[in-house]
Amino acid sequence: MSEYRTGLGWDNHRTGPGRPLIIGGVTIPCEFGLEGHSDADILLHAVTDAILGAAALGDIGMHFPDTDPRWKGAASSLFLKHAVALAAEKGFEIVNVDSTVILEKPKLKDHRLSMRENLASALNLELDRVSVKFKTSEKVGPVGEGRSAEAQAVVLLKRGD
Repeated sequence: MSEYRTGLGWDNHRTGPGRPLIIGGVTIPCEFGLEGHSDADILLHAVTDAILGAAALGDIGMHFPDTDPRWKGAASSLFLKHAVALAAEKGFEIVNVDSTVILEKPKLKDHRLSMRENLASALNLELDRVSVKFKTSEKVGPVGEGRSAEAQAVVLLKRGD
């Protein structure tokens, strides 16, 4: 008998000058980036947390604390691959992921396919099992004012036949 579990991930980071804007493993040309201990990839962080949550393995901060200098500037793909491996050790396979990036600017639609391909590769999934959507915050709140960006993700895990 199969067991299914869903996980919800969310992340946000402040915008700031002098940093690259990396979302979904894609470096986006922009006058600002996202501040953080690692590369601050909000999409990969949200998906990582969703996987860890679905498998009841804690959250990204438990596995990769921002107080640990080893993770300074680290590529978030390391975090995601770690979460995938931990879930697999517990017998879970990822069925699909649905995600949303909320950012006022720049527009991200030209980078959707690259982000989906990066996620599909890291998650060992076919491309049609990976969704990446984009929203603005309609100029409301910190995201709408351009002071931050956020991402949300939902994953479905399956264990057993």
